[in-house]
Amino acid sequence: MSQKKARSVVVNRARVTHKVRYALAHPDRIAPHIRRTARDTWLRLKHPDHVDYYRAVMASDAARSPEAAVGSKSHDRWLALGEMQFAYLREHGLHPGQRMLDIGCGNLRAGWRFIDYLEPGHYYGIDISPDILIAAKDTLASRGLQAKLPHLTITRNLTFDFLPESHFDVIHAHSVFSHSPIEVIEECFAHVGRVLKPDGLFDFTFDRTEGAEHQVLREDFYYRTSTLVALAGKHGLAARFMDDWETREHGQSKIRVTHRSA
Repeated sequence: MSQKKARSVVVNRARVTHKVRYALAHPDRIAPHIRRTARDTWLRLKHPDHVDYYRAVMASDAARSPEAAVGSKSHDRWLALGEMQFAYLREHGLHPGQRMLDIGCGNLRAGWRFIDYLEPGHYYGIDISPDILIAAKDTLASRGLQAKLPHLTITRNLTFDFLPESHFDVIHAHSVFSHSPIEVIEECFAHVGRVLKPDGLFDFTFDRTEGAEHQVLREDFYYRTSTLVALAGKHGLAARFMDDWETREHGQSKIRVTHRSA
């Protein structure tokens, strides 16, 4: 791990001292941050439930740019991050005959590659945001992938109650838990084992800290690896930190979850 990465996982971005230092180093970002804080404060007051709140955040962001709404500052970065996710799972054995559940599929930054690669009907993307799913359908059409018949479905939670048991070989959640309070993550862990095949895998990324766990604007949540591993274990799942993901040029870390018996 680089020294820069090592320093980043102990920083508490919620501390006033960190915010002051960051503002002094990046004065051009002060005004956008103030606007974002004002907007998010209003949305939190209007939508006390976190999922409702974040759905409103995505509606606001997607109205300006669907690619920026999923965390890509440019189209080239959108393509690169999608390719990174796709290549990683290919390297780890993903093959066309497998069935995949993509939690928080967004506007198909990586999803269109998975749809193109997997057999027809084998991709299932879910998201809490109707606005971003409309953008996902635009991506699907622009890539000419209609014949692959992917499932794109809105959801209000992570109980997966509308999905069949032991159905998915691969479950994938990129930049989802980085925006989720711990109760949302636990809801996922409590139910994901039911829809995951006995020998399947569930990969998710998260914003990692090895210092104090914290959140910023209720949009970005930072967790210790040990916290998420223990939480998965509580629900009968085995979890391990994926060191090889750390070599990618991506700010988040990755954990893989499997059935404990596997």
